[in-house]
Amino acid sequence: MPNQIFDDKTRYLQIAFNYDASMVMRILPRIVKSERILIEAGTPFIKREGLNGIRTIRNLWRGHLVADTKTVDGALGEVDMVHSAGATAATVLGSSPTEALDFFIAHCAELKMASMIDMLGVSDPLKVLMRLKQPPDVVVLHRGRDEENTRGKVIQYRHVNRVHSKFDALISAAGGVDLKEARSAIFNGANIVVVNLVRPDDPWGGIRTDSDVAGIARQFLETIE
Repeated sequence: MPNQIFDDKTRYLQIAFNYDASMVMRILPRIVKSERILIEAGTPFIKREGLNGIRTIRNLWRGHLVADTKTVDGALGEVDMVHSAGATAATVLGSSPTEALDFFIAHCAELKMASMIDMLGVSDPLKVLMRLKQPPDVVVLHRGRDEENTRGKVIQYRHVNRVHSKFDALISAAGGVDLKEARSAIFNGANIVVVNLVRPDDPWGGIRTDSDVAGIARQFLETIE
């Protein structure tokens, strides 16, 4: 069944907030309102700020809001929690039990949320997808934060065509994405590019929080269009 939540002909920018609510309140109002921008409540942000953090983002952003829960179990409850706080999409780890993945995808569909399977640490995403009762809306090819500076660790775009040959799910590329990596992601068939906001002293790739975040976000939109 074709993806109904996102347009598969559109290229989206997902901007991830991973710190605290004060950073959200300082930076988010500057970001241009666009249907092509998804705002993410990152995993560290959710652990720090909880559901109130998601509500803070929702109060400032009317578009898509991704809760990066990286659910591994208790899928129904976690989907309900972030939905109640205003999330329109959530993530589940591809290494989770198949039962958890099926519950997660089905419940997201019931609530008209986008289901995203994060394939962090998964060597064969297609093998995971083939076991499911129904595919997710989005498959996230993810190079983890702790892997970014490991030589030879790259986002595995070789899986894009393999997934698309069997499923209509969109592909999201995440992990140390800068403008160069964003161009590569789109060239290799990704539909969504995930970019982290990073503090100046952080060793990871993304948009520095001491830069013109709004201006660089516009550059990303132009780059991936």
